[in-house]
Order: sequence, then C-alpha cells, then structure tokens
Amino acid sequence: MVAEANTVVVQPASSSFVVSLPRFTVRVVAGPDAGQEAQSVDGRLSVGTAEGAVLRLTDPTVSRYHVDFEATTQGVVVRDLGSTNRTLLNEVSIREIAVTRDVELEVGRSRIRIKFDVERSTVNAPLNSEFGSLIGQSTAMKIVFAALERTAATTAPVLITGESGTGKELAARAIHQASARSAGPFEVVDCGGLPGSLIESELFGREAEGNDAEREGAFERAEGGTLFLDELGDLPLGLQPKLLRALGEGEIRRVGGARPKQVNVRIVASTNRDLRRHVNSGQFRADLYYRLAVIQIRMPPLRERLEDMSLLVRSLLGDIAEDRNLEVHIEPDAQLVDALSRHSWPGNVRELRNYLEQLVILRTAPDLGGEGDPAKLRSAADAIAAVPGDTSATPAGVGADAFETLQRLPLRMAKAELLERFERHYVTQLLQATGGNVAEAARRASVDRVTLFRTIRRYGLKAHNP
Repeated sequence: MVAEANTVVVQPASSSFVVSLPRFTVRVVAGPDAGQEAQSVDGRLSVGTAEGAVLRLTDPTVSRYHVDFEATTQGVVVRDLGSTNRTLLNEVSIREIAVTRDVELEVGRSRIRIKFDVERSTVNAPLNSEFGSLIGQSTAMKIVFAALERTAATTAPVLITGESGTGKELAARAIHQASARSAGPFEVVDCGGLPGSLIESELFGREAEGNDAEREGAFERAEGGTLFLDELGDLPLGLQPKLLRALGEGEIRRVGGARPKQVNVRIVASTNRDLRRHVNSGQFRADLYYRLAVIQIRMPPLRERLEDMSLLVRSLLGDIAEDRNLEVHIEPDAQLVDALSRHSWPGNVRELRNYLEQLVILRTAPDLGGEGDPAKLRSAADAIAAVPGDTSATPAGVGADAFETLQRLPLRMAKAELLERFERHYVTQLLQATGGNVAEAARRASVDRVTLFRTIRRYGLKAHNP
C-alpha cells in the first residue's frame, strides 16, 4: 500500500481540527552509516553530523547540518542547508524541492532514502481563525496556531523562522500573551537594526561611567516576562557567547560591570535566515543554536496560505481605516481576492498591507509587476470607498487646485508626482504621531528603519533618533 504523500486531511473534532500530514522515514542505504534511520518528528527531520541533527551521521563529507525535510501541504520539502558537498537528486544539485514519493539522495559520500509511511502524523489544530493578532483559516496557519498554543504552555526558548513579512513578531507576542508570563513585560531587541557597538549595552545594560548614567539592558527590562530577539542571525559572533551564558545560567553582566546579575526571562528569537546554514559556515555558534532551537516554529509565506487572502484583506483594510482615519468599505469582493491571489507576494503580508494602503488612499491599483489582473484591480480600486476622516484635504494633502495641475501632466508623471506628495505627507504625519521615533514609525509603516530613514533624508524631514 502506498501512502498519499501530497495530501493533507482535515477532520473536524469537538473543539479542534485534526490535521493529517505525511509521516516519513529517512534511511542511510550506502556509506559509513548504512542501516541507520530516523522517523520524522512533528513532520520534520534533519540530517547531519551535528549533535542536534535528528539523523546524526559520522560521514566526514557530510556537513554539520546538511539537509532538512519538512512535511507540508505540497508534500515533503527537502532543503539543502548550505552543505559543503551539496545534496544531489539524480546527480542534480538541489537547494529546495518538494517530493511526493520515495526518492534517494546523495549527501557527501552517503546515500539516503526518504520513504513515506502508510500511517500519517496528526496535529490537533484549534477551530478558531485567530491566535493573538495572527489570523488564518488555512491548514498552514492552523498548524502554526497549534504549535503556538503548545509552546505558550512551556518556558523553553523558541526560535521562529520565516521570510520577512510573515508575522514573526506577531507570533512571538501571541506566545507571550497566551503564556503564564503575560502580565510581565514584552521587550523587543532588533539585532539587525542596531550597530554592533550598541547591541551589547542594549541587551545587557551598562554601568555608569564618567558623565554617563547607568543603563538597564533588555534582559533587565524584561524581568519576569519575555525578551524577543528579532533577526537573531544578525547578532555579531563576538556577542554570542554572552547570550549563550544568559540562556544557560540565567545571568548577565552589564558592560563595565564587575558582578553578574540573575535574570528571569524567557527568550523568543526570530530569523529570516536558516541558522543551520550559518552554523555550517561558522557565522553562528552551534551551541547557541542548540539552546535556542528547543522549539522551532516556521511561519509560512503568503504564497502557501492563499486561502487566507479574503480574511487577510478584510482585516488589513480594517487596520488601515483605523490607523489612517479613513472610512473604508471593508468587504473585499471576489475579483479583488482573485486578482491578489495571482501575485507571488515576495514581501508576504507586509507587502500586501502596503499594497492595500496605496490602493485605498490613492484610489488606483499599483503595479504588481505583470502579476494579477490589472482590469480587476482597477475595478477593485474603484469599488473600495476610502474617505478621509478630515474631508478638508485629500489623504495625500493635495487640494483641488493641485489636482487640476496634475491633470495637465502625462499620466505617468502625474502618478509619480502624486505618489511623491503622498509619501512625504505620509511620513511627515507618521513622525508627528510617533514624536520623531524612527523605530516606532518604521514598525507602524511595516518597513525597516533603513528604508524609512532614507525617505526622511530624501525629503529633508526631522527625526529624533535616526
């Protein structure tokens, strides 16, 4: 009997959905470790020589983390983890591929076989379509909700992976809010947004020196709560041993401090990179990875959860209406959802929100690079009624006289001019609303601080902490 590898079965239960995913075994069929095998755990399995690999080999030509297997709605995704000697399928080097039947792969001088089991693994997923601020009714998000629910009940470190814009910080906040630490603080440190010279004092604090007062670090501010380390893959190698000590011993030492200090903090980290690739290349400590990856949660990209498009559009339009003081017809029609579902969304939900914001405020459909149906998007732009809360001016701060001037320009030039005026007005209002705080403004705009700072400099605007 052959299992149906590429299907996902969802069955209703009394208070949850039972999601059925492929279960598989990986066996070494040739090489120094021939005969060894391991079965997937929660739909995942890694092969390598590292202590943390599920199927640990002794073959010296196999990398510490060589190849990863993950059960998904597309079958089992096979990912080479930046190995030195590559992963080969039929003598072709692969980086990532989805398989739906038994195959053999070459890793170093070894050959391994993935075999789909007849029995399938099951995940009990919650019925509701929300967890914290995350929303979704797709199978991919139901699996995430189930993982978040289980994770919140523990105190173990968590590593959240996924592409930029998939909602990793929302997932971290959801874990905190559902945990026993919810009454405590939730501190965020952006490891990729601070210079290396500042990250240490931001994390661990600094003793008073000269005219400089002492400063609490994020570990101290998060006492009794959760510390979220965003984009951990950017943490300088020299600071990683200090973070490892804080995780292992529950103590920190301030910059310039003589004595350690005990802290009670749960660590949740995120990265848009695969840290195992960085372990292989020596850019990330293997022992720190072991400490952090006790629980791993992968946030699916938008292209893997297109069933959520209607739900996301409705929710994002509501958020935009509230944030920008607009009255918006929120119910998305089928043609808008269909057109948006044809785009690959490399920026994921963050890109979708930015797109909808332009669609609502400028009342025109931004270019999707040849993807989507332009006619449907133009029609959708007309169908969404966006009215500013203050009707004395347009959302971009452009009055009737200015629009008459714009109408004398060629369409492309008029659109560029209008977009520039809107961008300047948008950023100006955002800085006023946040008191010039670039970090907070970037968070609200769903862009990184570097991008926002470039815009601020281009228009000669002022910010307090660029």
